[in-house]
Amino acid sequence: MKPIRLTFAVALLFTAISAALNPALAADPVFPPGIRVGLTPLVGLSRAKSFVGFETEDQGVKVLVAELPAEAYNEVMNAFKANPAGAGGVKPESIETSAGLAYYTVESARDGATNVRRYSMILPGGTFSGYIAVQVPENASKIYTDDAVRQMFASAVIRKAVPVEEQLGQMPFKIGELSGFKNVRTLAVGSAIILADGDETAGFEAAPFMVIGIIASTPAQPEDRGRFAQQAATTIPGVRDARITMSEPLRIDGQPGYETRIDAVSGKDNTPVTIVQWLRFGSQSALRMIGSAPREEWTKAFPRFRAVRDGLQPR
Repeated sequence: MKPIRLTFAVALLFTAISAALNPALAADPVFPPGIRVGLTPLVGLSRAKSFVGFETEDQGVKVLVAELPAEAYNEVMNAFKANPAGAGGVKPESIETSAGLAYYTVESARDGATNVRRYSMILPGGTFSGYIAVQVPENASKIYTDDAVRQMFASAVIRKAVPVEEQLGQMPFKIGELSGFKNVRTLAVGSAIILADGDETAGFEAAPFMVIGIIASTPAQPEDRGRFAQQAATTIPGVRDARITMSEPLRIDGQPGYETRIDAVSGKDNTPVTIVQWLRFGSQSALRMIGSAPREEWTKAFPRFRAVRDGLQPR
């Protein structure tokens, strides 16, 4: 019986060593707050403090999780199919996930003076593309191996929607009034959100919507606020043939602000829209609220925009 016991003991020892050198996956997929992309993080990874994703306690191993436009996945897929051997010594790989076929690359690089392994994966999300990037420093590569990262990539999942309260909880402001908007979507975790009657499939521009976010700067002098507001209005994405029809100062919840209105064309169907931009100035940043509606719906939409504006409070 001794040989059998010895064999069993060796097997147990081998299993323990393997577990130490190949970090296991946690039990269930984890979604970073506000994101529709999730995965089962390797043991030793927890929620990152300064970015959306996961990291080790010493912040050496990083896993970034993000959402990209829907067309990004098709562009990568077509590029991989056109050049399956890759370029610059980086060969693309494919992997099956619950969301569908994903594509990823692995390469050696430098982060300052540190040698690192970098992994990038893109997967289909329907109305968006999921993106996961991993960086492993050389001193952790014996634990967080290529196989371990591939196993983590294979665990990637997509959820249809992020609970509204979860999204609102990530914003640096409180939204006290949703004003009947049907869809809430995070545009940038912790900084910008959209409230809309439409959705990503049909396009937001064909119905009233609002975008609320933070501008991390303010004019140096109060007399520069008008120019600042008009310059900000010219940077609204997706707007064409814009014409400012009004721009004037006002008080918003007791703070200095500026209201700018624009007539423009927006969206793939060239929808004529009227847009309002409110800026509420703080000492170091400005809260920016943009409301857009097809021109024939403007009269009904504007009171809804104003109700959302008046319900916003600092967190």
